[in-house]
Formats: sequence, C-alpha cells, structure tokens
Amino acid sequence: MSSYLFRNATIVDGEQPQPRAGFDVLVEGERIREVSDRPLASSTAIVFDLKGRTLMPGLIDAHAHVFAIYLNMWRAEDMPLTLMTCMSLERLKGALDRGFTTIRDTGGGEFGIKQAIERGAVPGPRLFISGKAISQTGGHGDMRRRTDDGPICACENNAHRFTCRLADGVAEMRRAVRDELRKGADQIKIMASGGVGSPNDPLENRQFSVEEVAAAVDEAQAWNTYVCAHAYTAHAIRHAVSNGVRSIEHGNLIDAPTAQLMAERGAFMVPTLVCYQETAEHGERLGLSAVVMDKLARVNKAGIQMLEICKQAGVKMGFGTDLMGELHVAQSREFLIRAEVLGAHEVIRSATKINAEILNRSGELGIVAPGALADLLVVDGDPLRDLGLLQDQGAHLAAIMKGGSFHKNRLAA
Repeated sequence: MSSYLFRNATIVDGEQPQPRAGFDVLVEGERIREVSDRPLASSTAIVFDLKGRTLMPGLIDAHAHVFAIYLNMWRAEDMPLTLMTCMSLERLKGALDRGFTTIRDTGGGEFGIKQAIERGAVPGPRLFISGKAISQTGGHGDMRRRTDDGPICACENNAHRFTCRLADGVAEMRRAVRDELRKGADQIKIMASGGVGSPNDPLENRQFSVEEVAAAVDEAQAWNTYVCAHAYTAHAIRHAVSNGVRSIEHGNLIDAPTAQLMAERGAFMVPTLVCYQETAEHGERLGLSAVVMDKLARVNKAGIQMLEICKQAGVKMGFGTDLMGELHVAQSREFLIRAEVLGAHEVIRSATKINAEILNRSGELGIVAPGALADLLVVDGDPLRDLGLLQDQGAHLAAIMKGGSFHKNRLAA
C-alpha cells in the first residue's frame, strides 16, 4: 500500500473562506489517513515538503458529457460507440489534467467507460453516470428532423442514440428509469424543458407531466438515488422541484420566487455558464443553426442574473460546464465567469464541497479530511487570490492525485 506525507501545506477546500497554513496530510492507500496542524511522522511514507503551496481537493464537474465529441452532434449521428469512445479519451484525460478528478456525466456516459477508468485501462476522472437522459417525444432529447415521419422506439432515438432515450407516459417512464439503473446509472437525468441544442422545441416548453416526473423520482428513490433535470424557465423548474427533482441543470431563466422554492426544498442548482459563452463565440463556425444560436443568445444573456437570484435566495449552487466537443478545453473558465458574482471561495466551494453533496459523497469527495478519498491537487500559489492558477490546462498544478495515486507529479521528494 502506497503512503505519502505532504508537509507544510496550505489547505483550501471550501470549508473555510481563508486558507489554512501549516498542515501535514498523510495519505495511505486510496484515502487520507490524517490531517494535522502539527508535524506528522510515518516510517513508510514518501515525504513531499510543499513549502506553503496550496493543497486542495480534486475538482468536481457536476455537468459534463464525456461522449459529446462534437459541438454539432449531428456529425456523430452514425458513429459507432467504439469510435466515439476512443475519441472521448482526449476529453477524459484533459479534464484530469485540469484537476477535475470527478465528473458527473449527465447524459451518454455509460458503465463501460466508467469501468475502464476504475480499472486503470484509461486515465480519467472518476465518473458518476446518468446513462441516457430521458426525454418525452418532441422534447429536448428528441433530435429527429421535422421531416422524419418514421416510427420511433420509446427506448432509443437515432440522432442522439448514445445520450438520450424517449419515454411517454408513466409506464414508459418507470421502465426507462429502471432500465438505466439496471445498466449502472448512478443518478437519473430527465429533460423538463425545451433546450438550446434541440431545434424543434421552444425554450418555454414545460416537458413531462406531473405524473411522469413523480414516477421518475419514485423509481430513483427506490434505488436510493435521485433525479436531476434539464430546465431553463421558472415554470419548468417549479414543475420539476415540486415533484421531487433534486438537482436543476442550467436554470438560466429562473425567477426569485422559484429560487426561494428551491432553497426551501433543498434542491441544488448546477449552472453551466461557460458553455453558453464558448458556444456563442464558436457555434456558428462549428455548424450550429440560426435557430439554436438565437436560443443560445437568450440564455447566455440571463446567466449572470441567475447566479445573483440564486445567491440571494440561498440556493446551493454546484459547478457544471456542459461543454460539447471542441470546446472542452474551456472547462476551467467557469471559475472566472462565476467569480464575477460569487467570489473565489464560493466558486471553489461549488466545485468541491457542494458538488460532493450533490453526488451524495460528502466527507468522501471535495474535502481534505481524514477518511476522504485522496483526490488532491497541489497548486503553485493561492487560488483564493488568483483563480488564474486553475486555468491554462493544469499548468499551475504541481501534482494531481486521484485515489492515492499520482496522475501528475513534479514535486521533489
């Protein structure tokens, strides 16, 4: 069993608004054994003197799509899953290189790629997968062209066959949720409103009935897990949260009363602002339609206001990015966008402690504490003072550890 002792660390982990200097942290196996403001001793550990560098938890991205290899997903319409998997490896390694040791995939990620990472066959963050997101016919996950009158299958949709499936009515919803859980989903994702990338459903659409949403929540809770929902408008968010949805994805068009409802129900918001800014800049060049670009402009404009509304209401906000295809390299820019409203501590807290709560892994992920998994970053400086240290594709990370093993290490022992 490998053992490492980090000396003279300054800890930043979302627990305290200020750095905590002068700590030793002992890692044994895949977990943190001890954290102390007094010197620790170990006869077996390899010792690294951090000399005041920041030691922080690995980052968590709670809204990503590991198989979204193109921004314009139509390019992958006829692609075999094996090829898509191979092309996703760059995205997975890139996220880990940037310090994201955990990702919640909210549509498309499946048990095979999760197992490949867990067995060490490929490098990547630990994955919490949703399997295929569930959409109603004509909803955000139904990407058929208007001219497609062919029969559809309730369990699969040709255009986004790896990321979405269709379900209509309570019976189909229950079957779809049970099937995704059977296939290894850690949580369930439903589409509760219109979306940007789907050309045929307006953003204002409220999708799925009360009974359908409640059925998804009931089935997920039976497996001791939860439902997250794609939703933009206040109406769709209220609909989802009132019927038991625990995590709202995006939420750009929320209003103050709906944010208050989320806070009262203990629901989480997972904003994904970087995807709108990056897509607005590059989407036309990468082949997105005028309809999609118009919808994008609406949600992009509302994003910062959403942060302010949720902050005022006391909604717990996680950290997500939702970057598709070629844009994945901008993942860490979400820190800079959020900091305009929330400040560095709150943004780091969202990507560590809050996201661990969303994943039902409090005390195990997103924290530097005894018993937690040793997902750790060593930063060349204080990210609470300079979030630029989390930019540049991990250039300012002296070490990246996941589960007690180094992915990157340029520390001198």
